[in-house]
Amino acid sequence: MKFFVDTANLDQIEEAQDLGILDGVTTNPSLMAKEGIKGKNNILNHYKNICEIVDGDVSAEVISTTYEAMIKEGEELASLHNQIVVKLPMIKDGVKAAKYFTKKGIKTNITLVFSAGQALLAAKAGATYVSPFLGRLDDISTDGLNLISEIREIYDNFGFKTEILAASIRHTMHIIDCAKIGADVITSPLSSITGLLKHPLTDIGLDKFLKDHQKGN
Repeated sequence: MKFFVDTANLDQIEEAQDLGILDGVTTNPSLMAKEGIKGKNNILNHYKNICEIVDGDVSAEVISTTYEAMIKEGEELASLHNQIVVKLPMIKDGVKAAKYFTKKGIKTNITLVFSAGQALLAAKAGATYVSPFLGRLDDISTDGLNLISEIREIYDNFGFKTEILAASIRHTMHIIDCAKIGADVITSPLSSITGLLKHPLTDIGLDKFLKDHQKGN
């Protein structure tokens, strides 16, 4: 399973890269705004900076909602760097745009997916990634993990190459559950990923090893 970090913070991206487990980055307008990145040129330059840090795919989201505007914006984003993946909303024109970019050999990520039917359409359009949002479904008392299972079954039934990119990860156990279900990718805050490092018995064991070593010296 691939690990993407869901942020526009360069320090966090560098930390994940240095850890040796980073496969890519996802961003969105909200994450850009959180880092104070405003204005078209600043946003485009920020995407370039991210690509210089990470070795894998970097999802850059369009803010357009019409087919023609998505194509124009997506082509500009894709031209920034060969690691850029054009991130499109799960709407009619977004699916059409995904098909267009697929034919041109440009990677896409269809986002804001909340049903198996939407994921099926994304795969039919040839999207590179589909991003079902677990946490937001959990927030409305719906089982987000069940959606991942449904998409996995459908994709396996028909051999779709679209990768399931589990998004809106809230905590470390979401990552474990997604791995068990068979998500191809998770994207999460860095804190959820580093949470996988933690176990009290590891801390206790290490502390004992170090104390025993000191006794022997």
